[in-house]
Amino acid sequence: MITLVRRCAALCALGTLTAALAGCGGDTATSSGHAGRPTRPPATASPSAAPTLAPGPAGLTPVFENGSRKHGRTVALTFDADMTADQGPRAAAGERFDNPALVATLRRLKVPATFFMTGRWAEEYPAQARDIGRDPLFEVANHSYSHHAFTGSCYGLPSVPAARMRADMERAFTAFRSAGVERPVPYFRFPGGCYDQRALRALAPGGVTAVQWDVVSGDAFATDSAAVARQVLDGVRPGSVVVMHCTRSAAPATERALRTIVPKLRERGFRFVRVSEQIGTTGAAGARR
Repeated sequence: MITLVRRCAALCALGTLTAALAGCGGDTATSSGHAGRPTRPPATASPSAAPTLAPGPAGLTPVFENGSRKHGRTVALTFDADMTADQGPRAAAGERFDNPALVATLRRLKVPATFFMTGRWAEEYPAQARDIGRDPLFEVANHSYSHHAFTGSCYGLPSVPAARMRADMERAFTAFRSAGVERPVPYFRFPGGCYDQRALRALAPGGVTAVQWDVVSGDAFATDSAAVARQVLDGVRPGSVVVMHCTRSAAPATERALRTIVPKLRERGFRFVRVSEQIGTTGAAGARR
């Protein structure tokens, strides 16, 4: 726990927070999401017709944390492709927020994965966004446009006013389409993992399912790939969703860690799936309540 809290603080201090404990949104985050049977999202977000969870009471956006523990030994690796709205100068100066080697390793090992992109990342790396989006091994999901917080307090991140939350999300979908990502999935990951009922209410008309996780890889700014691999291997259970990163500057050890994680989990009988498969086979069982 101490390690994860320090990790959140370090990420925010550098303006690139991409993952935190699922409790980053405070106590309200533990009881806000609900789920039901899969439904199609409305056309406003223009994602693919991948399965979603039905809105919860009062029409709140449903929140998915992990797949059913009873539907086999599946695990979903998810990768946050982060850039904040104001990091263009850092990219222009040579900082790399992409990680082509990681994508190549996933392909070589034939590992399905879900990429949660910010719209700003897709604008900075449109060819890579398009390449990932067109690969049937992967799916592209929404991580906001700006990577600003959707709550009033999220480890120092600038916050998005409630009136602009849905527009920020939809701006990311627009950026994906502009980059050539034709079928993004209707899933949304809150920056920092921080959300509350106000945020869930604001995004509900967009028809997305919010996706959290139950395994934190600890890869942010880590340089010890063995430690990252060990944390993932110790945490994975049937149906797990693992949060990782595909940004070289923020997660330099992740690609090396994958070379250990993937074969070890396969030795244990795990099968890698995309988040859409977990949501499609789980229904309400994996929703945070």
